Amino acid sequence: MIVSDKLDGAEPPFAELLAAVAERQDRAAFASLFGHFAPRLKAYIRRYGMEDARAEELAQEVMLIVWRRAALYDPAQASASTWIFTIARNKRIDELRRERRPEIDLNDPALVQDAAVVDVVIAQNEVGRRLHAAVEALPEEQAVVLRKNFFEDKPHNQIAAELALPLGTVKSRLRLALAKLRLAMRGVD
Repeated sequence: MIVSDKLDGAEPPFAELLAAVAERQDRAAFASLFGHFAPRLKAYIRRYGMEDARAEELAQEVMLIVWRRAALYDPAQASASTWIFTIARNKRIDELRRERRPEIDLNDPALVQDAAVVDVVIAQNEVGRRLHAAVEALPEEQAVVLRKNFFEDKPHNQIAAELALPLGTVKSRLRLALAKLRLAMRGVD
């Protein structure tokens, strides 16, 4: 069964062809779908800058997906051509993502770090964990002032206004928090 282009403004019976592929794995129905859509898919993919050979491969991959997933097509959701071109669009997006992520050679000397660098990174992680634990151990009123000052980069007077506290209280809580952190971090380089 060969399907021609649209007749009288109506879409050819692509949904019926997809149903035949889904239900009976009808090769003739698929051949009609392939004959109609493969060149259109290739042209569609080429319009987005893909070279001819790769566009043809991608169009064939799309049609293979159509063959395998024909049972998933729901005519109530979209027309057959919309469904097929959506698959092509998604494959093209996947292709773009792959192009943007170059293969990583784990033996590349630029990626190999010497033991000293690794030791420094591990030590920094340990210091970070200890500092986080020390901040969590602070009384809540001191921790709030410390976070606002150091993590949110707010000046003392703004912290005082936000918390409705006297400026001296904010400075006092900050000084106490820093003293406790120094004590907790003693011995860490």
